[in-house]
Amino acid sequence: MKIGLDILGGDYAPNATILGAIEAQQLLTGDQKLVLFGDEEETKSLIEKAGGNPSDFEYIHAPENISMGEHPTKAITQKPNSSIAKGFELLKNGEIDSFASAGNTGAMLVGSIFSVKTVPGVLRPAITTIVPKLKSGFGLLLDVGANADCKPEMLNQFAILGSLYSQHMFGISSPKVGLLNIGEEEEKGNILTTTTYPLLKNNERINFIGNAEGRDLFSDIADVYVCDGFTGNVVLKLAESFYVVTLKKGLKDEFFDRFNYEQYGGSPVLGVNAPVIIGHGISTPQAIKNMVLQSRDMIQSDFIDKIRSAFN
Repeated sequence: MKIGLDILGGDYAPNATILGAIEAQQLLTGDQKLVLFGDEEETKSLIEKAGGNPSDFEYIHAPENISMGEHPTKAITQKPNSSIAKGFELLKNGEIDSFASAGNTGAMLVGSIFSVKTVPGVLRPAITTIVPKLKSGFGLLLDVGANADCKPEMLNQFAILGSLYSQHMFGISSPKVGLLNIGEEEEKGNILTTTTYPLLKNNERINFIGNAEGRDLFSDIADVYVCDGFTGNVVLKLAESFYVVTLKKGLKDEFFDRFNYEQYGGSPVLGVNAPVIIGHGISTPQAIKNMVLQSRDMIQSDFIDKIRSAFN
């Protein structure tokens, strides 16, 4: 198993990514190798300074970095030696089994769609995020930013992708799927939700429970919440602010602690032909470590094959 990690991506890179990589490597087994993308000599030097062993890792020399403000498509095309471009090159060729980065989200999506490509039958990939439940456990919300505008057929597929992830990564045998909406009644919502509802209702591959309102998001009503990427991203950013507010207010609560993105690593891109994880731009070493472990778990579960079988 070869797990690819972009050393140059993220606001605190390369120091945070190096520290996270060292922590993650200590939790990997002998047949699991971490492949680091960045300036090779600088990376080795930083690993030594951080107390790690450079020989524990493999390296791909990719000295260029795609910054957060660059145009994703132009950057990948014009910077073939960037860490993200090199990562997708090796992922496409099967030389690594997964790729993760806390760098430019747009570039990661472009690489996912145009390099690794979507699984045949999938209309558009989706980004998912974890939603803490009030009692215990987690739900999933998707899409949270890959597709600002969606068609009903896309949301119907997001429900399948989210159900598969919930089944094979969280071990939930029959995940409950809710359509994020402004009311419980079937006829409520806008054109997108009212036309999506019957598709989900008639989809025999999911356990659809109907509409779910924003106030239901942290309850046990559903395990998978489906929405367009515009709505999902607004909800995601709002939910992320909860944890920050509790810290500023000096509140200590186990539930709000579970809003800390560091615990989960990153957001997987579901529906493409390889495990791709997009990390938060402000990823800390802990978040980087968990992003690597998340990549490992996706590889071990043969999750991509599960998607291919579902859309075959």
